[in-house]
Amino acid sequence: MIRIAIAGYGNLGKGVEAAVVNAPDMELVGIFTRRSPQGITSESGVKVLPFDDLWNMENDIDVVINCMGSATDLPETTPLIASKFNVVDSFDTHANIPEHFDKVNEAALSGGKIGIISSGWDPGLFSLMRIYMESALPEGKTYTFWGRGVSQGHSDAIRRIPGVKDARQYTVPVEASMEKVRRGEEPVFETRDMHTRECFVVAAEDGDKAAIEKQIVEMPNYFADYNTSVTFIDEEELENNHKGLPHAGNVIRSGVTGLKGQEGNTLEFSLKLDSNPLFTGSVLAATARAAYRLFGKGETGGRTVLDIPPAFYSPEDMEELRKHIL
Repeated sequence: MIRIAIAGYGNLGKGVEAAVVNAPDMELVGIFTRRSPQGITSESGVKVLPFDDLWNMENDIDVVINCMGSATDLPETTPLIASKFNVVDSFDTHANIPEHFDKVNEAALSGGKIGIISSGWDPGLFSLMRIYMESALPEGKTYTFWGRGVSQGHSDAIRRIPGVKDARQYTVPVEASMEKVRRGEEPVFETRDMHTRECFVVAAEDGDKAAIEKQIVEMPNYFADYNTSVTFIDEEELENNHKGLPHAGNVIRSGVTGLKGQEGNTLEFSLKLDSNPLFTGSVLAATARAAYRLFGKGETGGRTVLDIPPAFYSPEDMEELRKHIL
């Protein structure tokens, strides 16, 4: 059994917990939180411990799955964990992945461990699809569409606006743009041509709705570059209609083959998720299995999903995979 520890116990941590408990070859040995563990009961009954207790369990854990936030937590904690443990994270700030990788690689090499970063579905499964598609169709163009789904980061940004009590923000792909890509037109898009933003906001009793809407639609890096709608609702509607964390996405590549580039082709990979954190947790658990196997082969240092043999993710052995997958 692969002994797994979880660092961080929010929505993603609970998703990993479910995946590990259901895995045939894994055992969850502990959940570690930087909050006070008092009063926190895990859904599986596994003990919840202070994060600092992790360092006393080096001999009891095979892989730590780091479920803390990408913005500020993972850049600090994943290299720290990698110096003592094999670790997997879901770092998803695409522009900062090279820098994050370098830090985790250095820490993992110094500690003689494996550190796999940026696993999940994007980055993660979508990254694999992009490299497969672009290798098979080198002459072409790749497009990634996200949604319709809840963006937790954008929802949180709205909740931080004065006068906002709660909010959900949905990223929605522009269907007409997707159809152009599927037809192989290879269009050039502006940011707002590919996605729209739908915001459902519960204002406080004294909240200035006009001011709130203005701050949302003008917010740089979040909404200013998109066609954004803001709908004010009450708490009951939010609870009834916007409680879940669904998501979806598509990677599409169109390209040509033939000596004269005369034949058109379109490749597409899509997913639709009832629960983003539950699915991402399942991918992270599979990646932890890969980390365990890499370490077992004597490898150390940083890795991404692009470095890992596909078979390492599966609980099945190669003989079974050749029979039933290949």
